[in-house]
Amino acid sequence: MIIRRTFEEQLQELQNDLLQLGRFVEEALGKALDALVRQDLALAKQVIDDDDFADDMDFGIQTRAMQLLALQQPMARDLRVIGASLRIVLDLERIGDHAVDVAKVARSLAGRGYGKHVNEIAELGGLSRKMVGDSLQAFIAHDIEQARLVARADDEVDDKCDIIQAHLMEQMREDPSQIERVTRLLLVARSLERVADHATNIAEYIYYVETGEMRQLAREEHDPTHEPIDATLEAINPEGRDHDAAEHLE
Repeated sequence: MIIRRTFEEQLQELQNDLLQLGRFVEEALGKALDALVRQDLALAKQVIDDDDFADDMDFGIQTRAMQLLALQQPMARDLRVIGASLRIVLDLERIGDHAVDVAKVARSLAGRGYGKHVNEIAELGGLSRKMVGDSLQAFIAHDIEQARLVARADDEVDDKCDIIQAHLMEQMREDPSQIERVTRLLLVARSLERVADHATNIAEYIYYVETGEMRQLAREEHDPTHEPIDATLEAINPEGRDHDAAEHLE
């Protein structure tokens, strides 16, 4: 009984750390967007400098999860929680990386005008950030319906990103002198779309923890006949599936 209680305490600590990291990267994304819109160089630098904290948390969570797997030999839902945590932490770490990417663009363009589409980018960022926040809420509440809503919201982000990219490409055609600046804004839009992809990943792993089924929820929005897959080993494998294969901005 004592051993089991200790394990449950360790498992709860793991989930608490995961939530702390999630809140941190969500806030970092908000700060990066604010830095971009307000051309706030100091705030952009803060986001970039604070990224080491997220990296350290990522390493600590993965280490604790692997120790629980090795020493406690969990089964059933406990195993799913630990396996999914190993994947979720990577998605959170990459959301933090994308926040840094946005902050780097804000830093590089500080003091220069953005043109007429920066508000659209801010709206896109707001949608992506909301998906992150909603996925964390689903994690706290063990809410599979909330997880489904997160996955459903990915389409709105994709559509918004497509519109922004079209507008920015048109701006480059109209004024070639803006190519370098607009290209950086295109990269911001792409990073924000990737944030939404990672939020969708998190939602899918929350669904897996609560139901035992790994469902590609975003795909099911387009194809209701899509079959669930057995993802127990995939969830445990940190090198498993990922929506995001893009390189980070320099």
